Amino acid sequence: MELRDSVVVVTGAASGIGEAMVERFAAEGAAAVVAADRDVAGVEALAGRLAGGATAVEATGCDVSDEAAVRALVDGTVERHGRIDLMASNAGYVTVGGLEAPDDELHRMFDVHVMAHLYAARYAIPHMVAAGGGHLLNTSSAAGLLTQIGSLHYSVTKNAAVSLAEWISVTYGDRGIGVSVLCPQAVATNITTNSPTADLMPGDGPSGAAAVDGVLTAAELADTVVEALADGRFHVLPHPDVAEYVRRKGDDVDRWLAGMRRFQQRLYPDGPTPADWLLA
Repeated sequence: MELRDSVVVVTGAASGIGEAMVERFAAEGAAAVVAADRDVAGVEALAGRLAGGATAVEATGCDVSDEAAVRALVDGTVERHGRIDLMASNAGYVTVGGLEAPDDELHRMFDVHVMAHLYAARYAIPHMVAAGGGHLLNTSSAAGLLTQIGSLHYSVTKNAAVSLAEWISVTYGDRGIGVSVLCPQAVATNITTNSPTADLMPGDGPSGAAAVDGVLTAAELADTVVEALADGRFHVLPHPDVAEYVRRKGDDVDRWLAGMRRFQQRLYPDGPTPADWLLA
C-alpha cells in the first residue's frame, strides 16, 4: 500500500489511534485524508492543526454504527476525490463485564466493532475494484487474536472483527483488495471515554492485562501501521510479543487456556475475578 498521493478515510479520527493515523498519513504525503468521527469538533480541530500542509485533511461527522452514514462517507469521498485508496475503519471502545452484562451492550459494541467494518467494506470495495484496487485497514485488538480478561463483549466483537477481515481478504484478495487488521495491546488513548462501564474499571481497567508488554503511544503505533501497509501485511502487530502468543495458542490451545487462567489470577490476586461478577 503506497500512501503517497493516496486518498484515505479514517474513522474514529478525533483522538487516539485514529488521530495519530491521520497525522502520520498526512506526513507520508497522502493527497487527501478524510477524518471522520462522531466528535465533529474533535476532527475539525485536527483538520485545523494540519491545515496548510501538502495533504488536504477534511473533517466530517460520522456514526460508524449507522450504515447510511458510512455509505455517505464513502460515496462523498469518491465524489470529491474520485477514489478511495485506503479505508481505515478504526472506531472502538471498551467495557467491563461478563455473562451478567446487558445484552444491549453487546449489540451496541458489535455495531461499532464489527458492523462498522462490514459497512466500510460493503461500500468501499466496489469503488476500489472499479478503480483497480485499494486497501482496507480494520482496527481490532490483540484481544481479537487472543481474548480480553474481564470483558466478554470486547473479546467476542474483536475476535469477530478479525474473522471478518480474514473473510474479506480471502474473498476479494484476488480482485486487488488488500486487507490489514490492526491488533495492538495497550495504547495510551482515551478509549474508556465512551465506555458505559467506565466507573466499573478497576485500576487501569481491562487494559491492565494488555499492558503487560508495555503501553505504546498512538504515534508509535502509527509507525507500525505505515510499515505494515508498505509490506502488505495482514496482521499489524505493534506489540511483537503478540505473534508469539498466537503461535502458542495454535500449538496447544489447552495449555494456552490454562496459562490465561493463571494470568487472570495474577491480575486479580485479591479477588473478585471476572468469574465472580455474576455470582456476587
